[in-house]
Amino acid sequence: MINNIKPKEATSIINSLVSGVVPKIGVQHITVGRSEEVNAFINSLEDVKNGLSLVKFWIGDFGSGKSFMLHLLNTVALKQKFVVANADFTPDNRLYANDGKSVILYSAIMDNIAIQTKPEGGALQTLLEKWIEQVISKTAEEKHISLLEIRNDQYLGLIQNSIMKTVNEITEVGGFDFGSAIIKYYEGYIKGDESLRRNALKWLKGEYTTKTEARQDLGIREIINDSNYYDMLKNFCKLFVSMGYSGFMINLDEAINLYKISVSASREKNYEKILSIYNDCFQGKVSHLFINFAGTKEFLENERRGLFSYQAL
Repeated sequence: MINNIKPKEATSIINSLVSGVVPKIGVQHITVGRSEEVNAFINSLEDVKNGLSLVKFWIGDFGSGKSFMLHLLNTVALKQKFVVANADFTPDNRLYANDGKSVILYSAIMDNIAIQTKPEGGALQTLLEKWIEQVISKTAEEKHISLLEIRNDQYLGLIQNSIMKTVNEITEVGGFDFGSAIIKYYEGYIKGDESLRRNALKWLKGEYTTKTEARQDLGIREIINDSNYYDMLKNFCKLFVSMGYSGFMINLDEAINLYKISVSASREKNYEKILSIYNDCFQGKVSHLFINFAGTKEFLENERRGLFSYQAL
């Protein structure tokens, strides 16, 4: 009999196993024979906690347990105070594109952000509000203003400046627009303007498709697109670490869909993006980021269409 299992986890496990899929929560209760992999992964988490960044590839045949392992990694990482996110590659999203398919992947990642208190995902709003509260508290302390009083409209500009100053300290590419969106979220948060909060969240999740619409709703002239989404992921990683989290772990499953891209030039651009991320992580250009790719042996080893077809990898 399994001890310390929550009713919600039990229900998730039973429903998922009956349906033939991996449970989103509680997967640690049905893990057998994976202690070596888990121990190696825990060691990697310690490296990322200490400021390194890593890329790992989980390779196996269909049904060998890749998705199961990624869900198990989530459970372990959440307990180590990581922010985690999961997304699957599909025919409609990819790492490199010029027709919006990369932003679709980015949006899926942002939708599935999880923390220990929200392991099922959808934690981006919780994290934003937690960070904003930290900025409010720090500013109130520095300016000797009470926590209650500093929420008044007269101090709106003060908090806006503190948010932008903090964002500028932790971000690089796209930091101004990133900070502007968070400021708009703060305005909606403090004034109870649900529409403004929703629009700011929409921008941060990459759901605006035109600059005109973003400018009309938020006064922000840029949007998250295929060319800058990875920079935004790195900005979020730095934001999460500044809040006290250990790092940001992103799991990308079903990499076989990159292998299946029919146009060779487009497929190679996606492999080039993997190389760029790999180099960023192992050359120390980014800290506290952990990215896992899961795919079949064909995706990795096929010398005509797989990763092995791209000489630099």
